Amino acid sequence: MTCFKIKINSKFFQELTCKWCFLVLFAFVPAAMPSLAAENSPPFVQETITVTANKQEEDIQDVPMSITAFDGFTLEDRNITSVRDLTDYVPNLVLTNSGGETYARPVMRGIVNEVTSDVSTAMFIDGIPVLSGSGFGDPLQDIERIEVLRGPQGTLYGKSAVAGAINIITRQPDNDFRGKFSVDAGEDYKKEVSLNLSGPIFQDKLFFGLSGQYFDKDGWVKNGYTGDDENNNSYWYGKVQFRWTPVDDLDISLYFSQQEYDTDGGHIGLSQDGAASWGLTASGDREVYSDLDAYSKPKISAQALKVSYDFNNALNLTSITTHRLYTGNGVTDFDYNPVVYMHATSDNEEDKISQELRLSSNTEKMNWVTGIYYDEDDNKKNITYGSLTVNRDLGGESYALFGQLRYVLTHKLGMTGGLRYETQDKYMQDHATGGNSFDDTWDDIAPKFSVDYAITEQVMGYATVAKGFRPGGFNAKSTNSAYDSYDSEELWSYEIGAKSQFFENRLIVNGALFYMDIDDMQVTETLGSGRKYITNAGSAASYGAELEVSAKITPQFTITVNAGYTNVVFDEYQDAAGDYSDNKAPNVPEYTFAIGGQYRAGNGFYAGFNLVGVGKTYLERTNTYERDAYQLINAKIGYEAENWDIYLYGKNIFDEDYSNEDATYVYYSDPREIGVKLTYRF
Repeated sequence: MTCFKIKINSKFFQELTCKWCFLVLFAFVPAAMPSLAAENSPPFVQETITVTANKQEEDIQDVPMSITAFDGFTLEDRNITSVRDLTDYVPNLVLTNSGGETYARPVMRGIVNEVTSDVSTAMFIDGIPVLSGSGFGDPLQDIERIEVLRGPQGTLYGKSAVAGAINIITRQPDNDFRGKFSVDAGEDYKKEVSLNLSGPIFQDKLFFGLSGQYFDKDGWVKNGYTGDDENNNSYWYGKVQFRWTPVDDLDISLYFSQQEYDTDGGHIGLSQDGAASWGLTASGDREVYSDLDAYSKPKISAQALKVSYDFNNALNLTSITTHRLYTGNGVTDFDYNPVVYMHATSDNEEDKISQELRLSSNTEKMNWVTGIYYDEDDNKKNITYGSLTVNRDLGGESYALFGQLRYVLTHKLGMTGGLRYETQDKYMQDHATGGNSFDDTWDDIAPKFSVDYAITEQVMGYATVAKGFRPGGFNAKSTNSAYDSYDSEELWSYEIGAKSQFFENRLIVNGALFYMDIDDMQVTETLGSGRKYITNAGSAASYGAELEVSAKITPQFTITVNAGYTNVVFDEYQDAAGDYSDNKAPNVPEYTFAIGGQYRAGNGFYAGFNLVGVGKTYLERTNTYERDAYQLINAKIGYEAENWDIYLYGKNIFDEDYSNEDATYVYYSDPREIGVKLTYRF
């Protein structure tokens, strides 16, 4: 390619030019391929996805909300194998690197919680709530659909959905026996094997589903002191589901899942400024100098019982009972030097049970849902961090009553109103420093109002006003009474958007503009020795835009584009160290985008590409440290047969380094990954 021969002084411009040349090459692939007979061509339309964003089945284009949804077919096309991978294909969503394999910090429309408790974007896996950072790094197996809802979703999803929610729905077993076996091998001796089976035990009455996965990969962070790999990573995952339909109107599903990780160290090093402040040696390029045999061995087990009963074609009662237990123990060298300065050991537990009971109705003129929700947390933090010892129990109970109604006033005009009352009790018991105990209660009412109008048969516009709420809490590692607790966060969100379909659904264009007025924004302060505490800024404002386009250019070739822009500024925020008013909020990219194309020929050839971009990101409240904008190329090419397929894939093909380096640490970005995957379906 000519672009590799041109001498350009700007390294960034040269790399970006090469990436665009790569895209142009793939764009012309369809023209170079032989034409296919009409009977072998895919249909020249795009199928829309049925979602349950409002806890009822609806066509995604009919929901007055900013949503990105992926079915299982799209997840495979884009090689989305973990929750973290969603970040590349959803506007204004970023799952930031927290240094651990199971943890990630979701950032949605500029709302983030860097410390991994009480996330701003709630996640639900078959109704099981994941409301802390543990779980956002998990793999995806046997998925039917993923829905990403942007904007406050507190009315139907509760306290941790202040910025949005992620729904992950696994495939339901039925009368069809089906299975899938996959083998994946890649760089750094990556090995991955997965198996899915489902089918009937008794026809029409009892069904089963099985999923399993094993993963192993050598580390790509080197330990210059010992010569070993620092972040070898392996895990296994298993899930069993039973579905019972004793009568036509009753559907009962029981889920059991467990996954276990074994990781040597992580992907963090000591930054230049961190090393200077401690008088130690800074880490190198994906290289540390640790004298400690670090490891992390978290386990996650979950169980859920879902019961759904249809009284008639319009009225449904659903109960979801869940339990999720996270346990993690590990050893970490936070000084990343051959000295005993900041060694840490941890033995933590997060135990949550939840119960939701809801009644819903869906008729031609009116849809409504109402319900009650309860959850209970029982968490234990046992950490030794340098000279600090933490031995604390944290937990609490949450109660909620909610309802939402949509009424069609005319064949063009619809209105939606919702309300949720939620109260959160929390406590913290300190067993290490004299047995101090803390408890408090936060409650809130979260309303939502939306109006939608069919401008034409192809275009629907909507406007929404909603309130988001995230309760206060306690800092488990606090040794300063000023940081023992923090207040709740509230915001009002205003959104206008449009959803449109043209040319017999060959072109889909959806967009939204939003503004959020945020009070007592929960932010993170970093004190001595790199310890991070949640505290509150006075106020902040976030505004931005989102665009999603999908175009079926030919029966074989589809182009997708998504883009998001977010600007979050502190209106009032100061502490003893300074005044940060008018500064940008940390860990919020200025923009995100993805431009992709998929070519699928009737003769089995497949090619797909995606150019992913993330804008400049400030890393802390002073805006002193920042990560520059970056772009990545992901691609996939292969052959698909009726029952099997094989393809070569690449993630971050040009090995772009987009690591974060702040005042204390450097969080290494994932390197290039090239691999081969073989899948057999039966």
